[in-house]
Amino acid sequence: MMDAKKYNVGYYPAPGKHVKWVEKDHIEKAPVWCSVDMRDGNQSLVIPMSLEEKLEFYNVLLKVGFKEIEVGFPAASETEYEFLRTLIDNNMIPSDVTVQVLTQCREHIIRKTFEACKGAPSAIIHFYNSVSVAQREQVFKKSKEEIKKIAVDGAKLVKQLASEYEGNFRFEYSPESFTGTEPEYALEVCNAVLDVLEPSKNNNVIINLPVTVEMSLPHVYASQVEYISENLKYREYVTLSLHPHNDRGTGVADTELALLAGADRVEGTLFGNGERTGNVDIITLAMNMYSHGVDPKLDFSDMTYLVEEYEKCTRMHVYERSPYAGALVFAAFSGSHQDAIAKGMKYRVKNNLHEWTVPYLPIDPKDIGRTYDADVIRVNSQSGKGGIGYLLEQTFGYNLPAKMREHFSYTCKNVSDHEHKELKPNEVLNIFTEKYLNVPCEIEINDFDFIRENEVVKVNVSFVKNGEETEIEAEGNGFLSAINNALHEFTGEEYTLQVYTQHSMQGDGSRSMAASYIGLERIDGKMYWGAGTDTDVMKANINALLSAYHNLIKGE
Repeated sequence: MMDAKKYNVGYYPAPGKHVKWVEKDHIEKAPVWCSVDMRDGNQSLVIPMSLEEKLEFYNVLLKVGFKEIEVGFPAASETEYEFLRTLIDNNMIPSDVTVQVLTQCREHIIRKTFEACKGAPSAIIHFYNSVSVAQREQVFKKSKEEIKKIAVDGAKLVKQLASEYEGNFRFEYSPESFTGTEPEYALEVCNAVLDVLEPSKNNNVIINLPVTVEMSLPHVYASQVEYISENLKYREYVTLSLHPHNDRGTGVADTELALLAGADRVEGTLFGNGERTGNVDIITLAMNMYSHGVDPKLDFSDMTYLVEEYEKCTRMHVYERSPYAGALVFAAFSGSHQDAIAKGMKYRVKNNLHEWTVPYLPIDPKDIGRTYDADVIRVNSQSGKGGIGYLLEQTFGYNLPAKMREHFSYTCKNVSDHEHKELKPNEVLNIFTEKYLNVPCEIEINDFDFIRENEVVKVNVSFVKNGEETEIEAEGNGFLSAINNALHEFTGEEYTLQVYTQHSMQGDGSRSMAASYIGLERIDGKMYWGAGTDTDVMKANINALLSAYHNLIKGE
């Protein structure tokens, strides 16, 4: 049996009432973003990235638009050290980009970190020590004053070394395991560090509040952040940063509420890679803002490229249902969903809307490089006529009449169900072509001519069957009606031409194709369908009529 009694809450709410963030209903602007893929993300990989892979992924982060990138823990390993030196020595840090490095508040590690950073055009020295109750009592066995002294001594050393080493340096301090720390004590330590670093207009300092382990509901963290934000010294010269992990699965919610609570900056990773259940997913955060009309200041317009690069460099896999980035997040298999999406798309075009309001799709998939045919309308045994018809129209240009779409959808679903698989767009097209389009018929029309007399069209049609040619004369109230009447007379079959539609398909001028769709109804009410295409509208109509007749004879 599971024993819940062994757990208590483990966190410490902010003193007093700090809920101003509740009054806000959306994030108004993008925070400063800092990617920690190269450090926190990398150290959580089963096989950390090689130097070449780190360089490749670094360039991906630059392409996305990150202006702050934590590139590693240079005192931790030779690869980390070499990677930073490669960036500096080869002038690979753009003028508007700052690299960030992590170091514990330990003298020899801080000194090696500055050695690695020597000559950096712009670098953030991110130093930290753990201040939580559990760490103080169980790991360090030190008092609050002793733990605070570690942080203060670290601040003094980074300030001293920054003046001794060539380079342009900023400072960031993290009270690690902030979420397991009394907020009053965390504030005390942060303010003591700030007193050493002396933030000013020309010396902005970052205070980072890490959710090293998620322990509370997101609103508790938001209130803790608001408390710190309102009580930090030198607040106007301090950038308040977040570094959430995802142990409770609410890393995104933690971050969004904490941004409402006054935070200015977010450290996270692409796709949420990180220790245990991961860091906060910057893609989800940024795209959530984007879906509310806020420019996230990051470029995710080619999501497929990002997924491919991430999976190649990290050997991780982006889950198919990951928000925005997953292969199936826009996929609609359900018939009702497909129908609503198809109608929403057409409504948007008809009304020339810029605002995105399509049902079931929180953003336009095209904004992140996805396509409607491959990513949105997906065909399997659960699909419906609206979606399948929309896919055929949008991807291949065939606009089937409503009842034919329904018939075609059942044809596709039967194939999917029988073969137990999803049908790709080209497979849907193949089914349409094989079952309906310009289908070879046992009867051919070798030649025809017609004349119009007032409201009547008279035709002379040459039919060929089994190698024998027969000429039939007939008339009707239009060309198709007359041809159909001739077919009636030639075959003796009992049916009614019930549905006829046609449209032009995209093409260049006179070479554009005409598409025709015909439904023939038996006396028992059953419909049989055919489609035809040709550069000549009349020939397209004949092809559709003979295709439908073929299916009627075959009972298909």
